[in-house]
Amino acid sequence: MDFEWLSTFLEVARQKSFSRAAERLHVTQPSISAQIRSLETYVGHRLLDRGGGKVTLTAAGRVFQPFAEQSLIQLKHIRLTLEDMERMPRGTLTISANDSTALYVLPLLITKFKKQYPRVSLNIVRAERSKTMSLVLDREVEFGIVSLPVRDPRLHVEVIHEDKLVLVVPAKHPLTTLKTVTLSDAAKHGFLVPKEGRRRELIDHLFIQNKTARRVTMELDSSELLKRLIVAGLGISFMPRINFLEEIKQGLVQAIEVEGVNIPRDLGIISLHNLPLSRAANAFFTFATGTERSTPNAEPTDVTEDL
Repeated sequence: MDFEWLSTFLEVARQKSFSRAAERLHVTQPSISAQIRSLETYVGHRLLDRGGGKVTLTAAGRVFQPFAEQSLIQLKHIRLTLEDMERMPRGTLTISANDSTALYVLPLLITKFKKQYPRVSLNIVRAERSKTMSLVLDREVEFGIVSLPVRDPRLHVEVIHEDKLVLVVPAKHPLTTLKTVTLSDAAKHGFLVPKEGRRRELIDHLFIQNKTARRVTMELDSSELLKRLIVAGLGISFMPRINFLEEIKQGLVQAIEVEGVNIPRDLGIISLHNLPLSRAANAFFTFATGTERSTPNAEPTDVTEDL
């Protein structure tokens, strides 16, 4: 059914005349008649009585009139809503990140984003790096926030946060009394480490590369629990500085520079390379990175991720 038929029907009903309706709508009277016939054929009922020198509504027409009015109101609302979407993105986005990133990096980013785009809802899925990458590749989430580097041509990657791992020790720990701390000095004390994940790989690689043995006193699958145990004085670990900003400020822990050790912990936002972004997703990507993402025409070859 053509919405123009509804407008024509309502105008004829208001004017009680085909000719006056044609004048108001700036069309010919035969065109008005043709539209009314098409509408009556479509609904299967005569809507207008043309006898007696004027046009009146039939019983069916009186029932149909409020529905026609409401349909045009809804059409106007739909158009305004779609136009509004062009001006202000709306929708729901899902982002995957590990516990540490979800707790210490995303809140500030999301708070600022929501002030600018209040109609975009954000859902956070907590998952380790490998799982996050799988969720993006399987199109279960729009974005992932993971530690870099990422070497997979199927994924578009942009840096959004730069940090590094530092040795975090409890307040008044013996290492805090040393002017210079070496990796060998740190290895003499009990380490708390993640059970798995990119940070565990980086820490293990650091000690292997330097041919230094360390004593692991506990493996944990929660970054937040690991943090609490450090604060409680139960061990030390290499952790992202951003995770301990408040505790460092309060004097509960200290972040120690280890001689010759530099472990970058840059985070990137990843998305499926050949999947166009919605307006809401593009708004978040641009907000997070400061640049717009372009989508190539050709799909990259499916390859296994190089870890």
